[in-house]
Amino acid sequence: MTALITGATAGIGESFARQLAASGTNLVLVARDVDRLNALSIELRAKYGIKAEVLPADLSDRMQLVQVTHRASADDIELIVNNAGFGIKQSFVGGSVEAEQNLLDVLVTAVMRITHAALPGMVARNHGGVINVSSVAGWMSSGTYSSAKAWVTSFSEALATLHKKSNVHVMALCPGFTRTEFHARANMETATIPNWMWLDVDKVVAKALKDFKTQKPVSVPGLQYKVLSLVAQYIPRPFVRKISIASRR
Repeated sequence: MTALITGATAGIGESFARQLAASGTNLVLVARDVDRLNALSIELRAKYGIKAEVLPADLSDRMQLVQVTHRASADDIELIVNNAGFGIKQSFVGGSVEAEQNLLDVLVTAVMRITHAALPGMVARNHGGVINVSSVAGWMSSGTYSSAKAWVTSFSEALATLHKKSNVHVMALCPGFTRTEFHARANMETATIPNWMWLDVDKVVAKALKDFKTQKPVSVPGLQYKVLSLVAQYIPRPFVRKISIASRR
């Protein structure tokens, strides 16, 4: 089995790489940082005896994205983990439209194109699947990031339903605050976030892999986020908007 993982050198993507390698899965590691890619590949090959191919790519660059979609369409790929992503700390009005577009290119366009490339072969073989890393933010109303994650979750649910009777499965992973490099890279303040809201990255990924095996369309790790996600999905939208505004203060 071979899995292609985007954003594989840090956070949730790196944990997927390590846990899948530990289970004997060969890997195609996709990220921008070549040095980190090579170091992780060497480590996982030595530790677990698996194949770990590196594919440096900036998914916001359409030509580099094409290289990834081409690899994703190969017959040996049985699992796609669309994990690459980032946040931006700016107001929509007065902020950089290029930054907003870059976010959508990575969080939406790349996810759609990689999935579109991989699924036909999986369907033809009647085996394989895709895990799209989304977020509980997709049920909130917090700008472009939360809008993009709403798309990822809905997209994944639609494909999961479409292929429900096959051996091809698509799942959205919707974690809450997870201890990774994500927030520091986006220059986001996290000091006011209480400890009970933080998730351990390895537990998030372990839960995702468990839920994927049981063909859940959506995986929400952590009891606190299961409750919060249900509240966000079913309370009236005006309340969701008020909560979203309050959380940004």
